[in-house]
Amino acid sequence: MSAAADIVTRFAPSPTGRLHLGHALSAVRAHDLARDGGGCFLLRIEDIDGTRSRPEHVDTILRDLAWLGLEWDDLSFQSQRLNLYAAAQGRLADLLYPCFCTRAEIAASLSAPHGATPVYPGTCRHLSPADRRVRMGQPHSWRIDMARAVERTGPLTWHDEYAGEVSADPLSHGDVILARKDAPASYHLAVTVDDAAQGVSDVVRGVDLFDATHVHRLLQALLGLPTPRYHHHPLIVGADGQRLAKRHGAPALAALREGGADGRALADALRRNMLPAGFRLGEA
Repeated sequence: MSAAADIVTRFAPSPTGRLHLGHALSAVRAHDLARDGGGCFLLRIEDIDGTRSRPEHVDTILRDLAWLGLEWDDLSFQSQRLNLYAAAQGRLADLLYPCFCTRAEIAASLSAPHGATPVYPGTCRHLSPADRRVRMGQPHSWRIDMARAVERTGPLTWHDEYAGEVSADPLSHGDVILARKDAPASYHLAVTVDDAAQGVSDVVRGVDLFDATHVHRLLQALLGLPTPRYHHHPLIVGADGQRLAKRHGAPALAALREGGADGRALADALRRNMLPAGFRLGEA
């Protein structure tokens, strides 16, 4: 991998299941952006969810990407980078607090308008230091005090190739989790740290992760990390307009590969936004 490359992209799947057409679209777009600019395309396996990640899925991911004709310049695993996440969490320690709430307790305390994402009400943020000390032996996650964090960073923006200049609004996400009870880092923390550590200049991913960028931009500012350019592309949806899912009958890439389909031809079709019957690109 050339350290001088101006463009560095990545594809970062989780080995919790098989890749589908939506994954292929993201991988092809990230790969081509790097290759067209003479840059580097990285493959990062996001495998820190110990309860769901499976080694056999890693092998399938590698086979699927090779079948599509994609070549990567570096392969890394989040499970080998835990020290980086711990260091980042340590730097944010004064903004974090332990949360002892179970999922059931949180669900019972939240309500939101139809279609909206409920925001954690900060229940454990209001615990006294004494109460926290008494309960520290219980399972807990670590949440960021978002109001204090936003006050520290001030206004933030990022550039998206589809949406233009975007004003970050991390406060609307509430006190998100940065370290989970069952994993050493949340998606938000791990992906932000990894992208900076690996020199990722351009993040190519589905528009379903657009909202997460509000939190990632905040973490970049708090940790003094660079902000990449973002490319949040439309998702592949079914005839009913719903995002790609098993209920649409979309086969896994592995099933297509094992059935004798031409992976390079599929990748070329995705480059032209040509999708199998019954699927189309949704709104950006």
